[in-house]
Amino acid sequence: MIVPMKKVSLIVLKNERKVALENLRKAGVMHLETVLGNSKELASLKADFSSFERASLALDEIKAPKKKGCSSADLDKLEVQKHVDEINLLLDNKKKSEEVIIKNNRELERFTKWGDVNPDDFNFLKDKDLDLYLYEIPVSKYYDIPEDVHTIVVNQDKNICRCIAYSADNSQLKMPTEARLVSLPEKSTKILKEEVASAKNDIVDINKKLNTFVGFKDNIKKSMKQLEKEIEFENVYSGMGKEEGETGTALAWISGFVPEPELASLKKVAAENSWAIYADDPTEEDNVPTKLKNSKAVQILYPVMDFLGTVPGYHEFDISAWFLIFLVIFFAMIFGDAGYGMLMLVIGLILAAKSKITKKEVPPAMILLIVWALATVVWGAVNCSWFGIEAEKLPVCLQNLALPVFAPGNPERDMNLQIFCFILALVQMSIGHVIALLRNIKEKSLKLLADIGSLSILWGMFYVVLMLIVSAEKFPMHNAVLFMIGGGFALSFVFSNYEGSIGKSILESLKNIISVLLGVINFFSDIVSYIRLWAVALAGSAIAQTVNQMAGPMLGNFLIFFGILLLVFGHGLNMVLNALSVIVHGVRLNTLEFTSHVGMAWAGYKYKPFSE
Repeated sequence: MIVPMKKVSLIVLKNERKVALENLRKAGVMHLETVLGNSKELASLKADFSSFERASLALDEIKAPKKKGCSSADLDKLEVQKHVDEINLLLDNKKKSEEVIIKNNRELERFTKWGDVNPDDFNFLKDKDLDLYLYEIPVSKYYDIPEDVHTIVVNQDKNICRCIAYSADNSQLKMPTEARLVSLPEKSTKILKEEVASAKNDIVDINKKLNTFVGFKDNIKKSMKQLEKEIEFENVYSGMGKEEGETGTALAWISGFVPEPELASLKKVAAENSWAIYADDPTEEDNVPTKLKNSKAVQILYPVMDFLGTVPGYHEFDISAWFLIFLVIFFAMIFGDAGYGMLMLVIGLILAAKSKITKKEVPPAMILLIVWALATVVWGAVNCSWFGIEAEKLPVCLQNLALPVFAPGNPERDMNLQIFCFILALVQMSIGHVIALLRNIKEKSLKLLADIGSLSILWGMFYVVLMLIVSAEKFPMHNAVLFMIGGGFALSFVFSNYEGSIGKSILESLKNIISVLLGVINFFSDIVSYIRLWAVALAGSAIAQTVNQMAGPMLGNFLIFFGILLLVFGHGLNMVLNALSVIVHGVRLNTLEFTSHVGMAWAGYKYKPFSE
């Protein structure tokens, strides 16, 4: 469920706001509204954080093992700051060396075909009244150079002639327009090369010195977390609203959101600290954070939600339980192999046992993996799918576990799997519309008739999908189906925009008639979309069988090692591809097809209280 929130405002004495914020942070229940602080202290903290972040990112890129002499013990702030300053100084020097290399190489590239060039030589000759210039000119235009201009050809290729030009009487050179004057480098090419070599050596030395700081990464990251807390505090402190009271007393205030069950504890803290507090229900305009409260069984889904960054809006629905149920089903169907499920189950149980042995709580993600694995074993067993091995080659006991409708020997197996996918679509999307229907019943809104209409369209389209995709012979068209779709469309058209007036609702639907008509088609496409579960599983099964066929001939001779290696690599790669398919397809069906029928936009953001 989505925990009800209260919008809370706190008023404190201006000169006590720092102490008040410290006590509010200790309470750890209030999600503060966004404030934009501005102070020298805040700017300084942000600068420090940027410095620490730069050092941390640089050390993260180093893959070298920790060096002797590097301590991973906790260091005080000053020691960590000292190391960060040293790292950033090295990074600055490294950047300067890289800039020298880039700049010099750019110059050397210009003179690749000129050989060694020293501007000092040209300046020396200029002092002797001999002014020389470097020119590049198309070969075909070289003989267009006037006779009073003397040239010395340095080299030429198919298209360009490179020459040194000068005038005997130091008069202005009149070169053809196609001639391009080559400016001299600031330093000789020899010195440029030496500087590049020196800069490269400096970078090697700097990298070696940076390696000695790898052991301090944990300390730097800990300091960054502390800095984040300090920045958060200073941002709130400097961004609080402030005003002189009617009695001349300076006041400050802050607003935010508190879960309704936690409001009593905040009021107690407010009373103890003599704060003024006002709490009320949030309005529709308030951007309220979302806090979910579910059973431990459903909480195993939270790592997936955090990974996806999906949070239901405060005024939306909490579909966590349904999301979890169907994601487990989709996972099992996409992997579709009991052998893969057994491997994941063993890995999950070993990791869970390791957590128990070390007296740590088993992570929710690990429990979710075990649930996924069990579901995959069950689904693979009823489909008689074990590491892609042909069913007739499996032990009889495993063959007997298969359901006849899904058994490999059943000629209608693929059709039955497709029907099962469409049934899943019907069930899941029906649940979505029922969730929306129940809310409208609770609110006593006539929009519930639009939800009934949507359910009617959904069930009618389900039959249309069976007729067009599965078999027109087994599922011939009936008038009842057309009535369900037509009647459902009428209800949806009339009541989907109902806000107290049927006429205005119909007018709104007419304004968006194209979207309304496309919405009916979307029912069809959304149901068909679930066939991806069968298609992806079929592809995974084909890959597993191909791997077995390739490795099979090697297992009975001296190539057995390569055969085993191929099996491990091939099936391992197939499992990785299946995992990606779960993210692409399994998650999509929940976050798009399903939630669009619930009426969700995942427009929320997570409740994060101001806490220590």
